[in-house]
Amino acid sequence: MEELKGAPDLLDLMVQPGFYVENFKIVQLNAAAEGLLLCPGMDIRPLIDSGLEEYASFQGGCLYLRLRLTQTAIGASIVKQNGMDVFLLDTQECDSALQALSLAARELRGPLAAITASADALQGEDVQLALLNRGIHQLLRILGNMSDAGRRPSAAQQETTEINALLSEVLEKAAILAEAAGVTIRYQGLEQPVWCLADREQLERAVLNLISNALKFSPSGGSVDVSLTRSGKMLRFSIRDNGPGFAQNLLGSVFNRYLRQPCIEEGRYGLGLGMVLVRTAAACHGGAVLIDQPDGSGARVTMTMAIRQNTSGMLRSPVLRVDYAGEQDHTLVELSDCLPADLYKKET
Repeated sequence: MEELKGAPDLLDLMVQPGFYVENFKIVQLNAAAEGLLLCPGMDIRPLIDSGLEEYASFQGGCLYLRLRLTQTAIGASIVKQNGMDVFLLDTQECDSALQALSLAARELRGPLAAITASADALQGEDVQLALLNRGIHQLLRILGNMSDAGRRPSAAQQETTEINALLSEVLEKAAILAEAAGVTIRYQGLEQPVWCLADREQLERAVLNLISNALKFSPSGGSVDVSLTRSGKMLRFSIRDNGPGFAQNLLGSVFNRYLRQPCIEEGRYGLGLGMVLVRTAAACHGGAVLIDQPDGSGARVTMTMAIRQNTSGMLRSPVLRVDYAGEQDHTLVELSDCLPADLYKKET
């Protein structure tokens, strides 16, 4: 326990509920975590609602999973420090901030719809019109992420889906567009189809957000390697770029970066709402999200999901919902921050 010297002071400096885990046992908590009915010596494994398998094999980087404490699902970011795992929990203040963003997005959709209609009425293929169209797509992406920021994990909109086919379709189009940005996307899927319950739109958006992040940090002429693998009842979707990787001082907060001060950090990181969407998608599908650097270079993001079947014996009707992208092309919207404006010229 020598490595724990100074740990209580570190934990007490954290505003979020936090605690140390060693060999699956809680060894130290801060004051904010004590109100969650946690105590030293408690086994963390029964508290993990989704991501237990991922945590059992966690070797480094930053892992986001979901705990169930006091009958409430709570997200947790985990990093390793001094040979132990540091758990930092989401707070009610974080949830309130996300809900406020969601409400603001709803108010902004009306004015943006009017701007989009006016832009559609313009004719021509000049550079200024292409820039205008790309800007509208970027706003649609931001509002889509803001709208879903306060979304709680739910399986209500899932239906039986062939995952390999879904991802192949999404990545095929993304790869064509990425070529225009000078980056090659390589995808290796499964040899056999896998059918399971999934929210198609949610997975599509999560995948495209991860592709967008990878493209932003990939140099021209670089590549992004994407794979889908299966291990028992779990699927692992991984995206790896050959960029500079995550700065170590940002790694522990990458899943709640919407609380950062935007003026003091590099713009490519954005507000981090895309990662909020990714972590929610993973939780909705019984999985977790891991960010790491396997060889000390580039960044790899792995989102897992459980292979679950519909055992209710009931047919699910397709859910009617408003298109989050305003009926615009989803791929062009989600990748608008990293694609050249030429791709947004209007067809004549």
